[in-house]
Amino acid sequence: MARIDAAPPGTSIEAITTGFPSLDRLLGGGFRRQDLVMLGGDVGSGKSSFALAMALRSAEAGMPVTYLSGEMSESRLMERALALEGRVRVDALRGGDLDEVSRAAVGAAALRLRDLPLRIRPLAGHRFAEVAAALEASPPQGLVVVDDLQLAGSPAEAASGEDRAAATVRALKGLALSANVALLALAQLPRFRAGRRDPRPTLDDFGAHGVVKQVADVVLSIYREEMYRPAAGMEGAVELIVSKNRNGPTGYLDLYFYSHWLRFEDMLDPDR
Repeated sequence: MARIDAAPPGTSIEAITTGFPSLDRLLGGGFRRQDLVMLGGDVGSGKSSFALAMALRSAEAGMPVTYLSGEMSESRLMERALALEGRVRVDALRGGDLDEVSRAAVGAAALRLRDLPLRIRPLAGHRFAEVAAALEASPPQGLVVVDDLQLAGSPAEAASGEDRAAATVRALKGLALSANVALLALAQLPRFRAGRRDPRPTLDDFGAHGVVKQVADVVLSIYREEMYRPAAGMEGAVELIVSKNRNGPTGYLDLYFYSHWLRFEDMLDPDR
């Protein structure tokens, strides 16, 4: 009762904002500590960009964040962060091809990002213990991002990829509980088939013997219609599907993806 009374009106107890108002509202204020959140999507759908955006916005709100990446180095992730925050093309940023306006926007973004409570660590993927060790070496965290499930390493030897994924999901949930953090893990969709009648991702597409839909507290999926029906889909339109929400409703939210900036925006709260 003391914690409930201490919470400001209109906020959720211990909520960790995602920085996307539509998602925060659906989740009752944002992610919660000790929750395992899974984010899936087809290859090229923008999972890493969306996860990075949530990490940055959470850190901007003052929440300590650790981002464990098995796909990109810290410098590559910061390039992405500068591109999406500065609204410049990532290829122009990498090539140094910036006009005065773009250079000023990147400089302003760098100042905003410089002192954020965001730690980026590599994830080699050899042993699951790397994930726990990275958290132990960091100050107390609120949000931890693991990019991605297949590169987190398995805590146990397993015969098949699905067995390894299932063991990793269970271990990540245990880590979220023991470390008292919200843990966001990105995942490929081994059972996803783009050619089916409705290519929207489902809980079963995560595979792992169904452990994701059993163990995860929140399951999110990115669907971009333009990837499968270029003539029918509006360019940049994104459905963020909330297919599981242990403590609230499910449904979908409308986002927009600026592919040249690698930037997602909430359609109900654009130009944040």
